[in-house]
Amino acid sequence: MQVPFIQRHKILLIHISFWLVYASFFFYQISFTRDGREPEWDKVIKDFSFHIIAMLTICYFNYFVLLPRFQSHRHLGRYLLEFIPSFSVMIYLVLLGKRYLWEAFQQNHHHWSNSPRFAVQVVWSALFMVAFVGLLKFVENWFELEAKKKELENERLTSELRFLKAQINPHFLFNTLNNLYYLAYIQSPNTTEVISKLSQMMRYMIYDSNHPKVPLNKELEYMQNYISLEKLRLNEDVPIQFQVKGNIESAFIMPLILITFLENAFKHGVSTSVTHSWITASIEVQNNKCYFNVQNSKIPQSGKTVIEKSGIGLQNVKRRLELSYPNNYTLNVQDSEEVYSVELQLNL
Repeated sequence: MQVPFIQRHKILLIHISFWLVYASFFFYQISFTRDGREPEWDKVIKDFSFHIIAMLTICYFNYFVLLPRFQSHRHLGRYLLEFIPSFSVMIYLVLLGKRYLWEAFQQNHHHWSNSPRFAVQVVWSALFMVAFVGLLKFVENWFELEAKKKELENERLTSELRFLKAQINPHFLFNTLNNLYYLAYIQSPNTTEVISKLSQMMRYMIYDSNHPKVPLNKELEYMQNYISLEKLRLNEDVPIQFQVKGNIESAFIMPLILITFLENAFKHGVSTSVTHSWITASIEVQNNKCYFNVQNSKIPQSGKTVIEKSGIGLQNVKRRLELSYPNNYTLNVQDSEEVYSVELQLNL
């Protein structure tokens, strides 16, 4: 995602805005005449140009030379020993230049340009400019520090997401290989079809899902392949319903975020040895929101709940939801005596 221009150049824009305001104020000040006469524009432009260039030189000598040294050694006395002599020399040259210009403009202003009040005015004006522009250096450093902290946090979260995603592969393989082992053990003719579908699913996991978000229809195709594998294992003995509604073609979702709930339903909700087991699942996209619902019957767990037996899967997906959809998802889990239900709402 490209950072907006203003965000990328906010410090530069603050500098430019400040100097435009100051230059406008100073230009008005030196061009204003109390008696209503037309200003001598050539002289005004010369005074204006000299003053602005002089202030720029003083301010940015401090900004680019003295302040970086101070930030390096962090010694205020040393900074003042460097700043005061250099500032004094430059201010002296500015006063000489301005007195020369004022004397060249009008002889009756000679007394004002040589007065202590004029010198104090120039010094205080320069000090204000140096202080304000110098403050921007610390603001800039603060922005850089915040940007680095955010970058490090993003890198940490990205690394955690990659780690969580890497856990999905062995988790999925463990479940599917168990199914494959069972089919091979009973010498099922569906074993080769399972291997073929497993190959397609692994291709999606390795290549297609290596993006922050993927098309929802690709994710659903992966889930439907998984359901097909489970149906082969169960020999159509368990009623399984999976409904898709809404405009899924234009929707995108974080990859492999829904499959865990479906895997959990098959792992803990159905069995060929248990009659009347079932699974229903539905997904609907509406108004840029995704509604995902999974319900399954429950296999007796010897007093242990489904969550206690779910292992790494549910913990993984909850953490991934927190990282990828912060404050943009709602997860509701209902665990009754006979039915386990998961309702997930995502703001896509």
